[in-house]
Amino acid sequence: MQLRVIPTKIHGIVDYIEGPALLAAPEIFKLKGVPASALAPRLAGGLSAAYSAATDYEVGLVRKLPMKGHLALDVATGALLAASPWLFKYAKAGRRYWLPHAIVGGGKLAVALTTKTQPADRPQAQRTA
Repeated sequence: MQLRVIPTKIHGIVDYIEGPALLAAPEIFKLKGVPASALAPRLAGGLSAAYSAATDYEVGLVRKLPMKGHLALDVATGALLAASPWLFKYAKAGRRYWLPHAIVGGGKLAVALTTKTQPADRPQAQRTA
């Protein structure tokens, strides 16, 4: 069964929304009371924005990073974001300090695991190379 159903172009659009949203998350969720909880989404958002711009998909600006590499970075970033409240011990500060991280990190993992690995705008010969 093929689970990769999300086109790379849609994934890219999500990336360009997600990066700035994660950068703004500490203000949106009022996380400044626990600095580590504010740092995690900012780092994830900044990294995501940078490697999204360099990804070889329809909306990539530089198109150097292969889609499989991008998805591997998404998996790592999503897992770290989801786990960060417990890794860095700020989950005990309350639900608002761990729930957004867990939901967004888990969502990032789910999207990465269900996105196609080749952009649709590549000829078949380039896709298999």
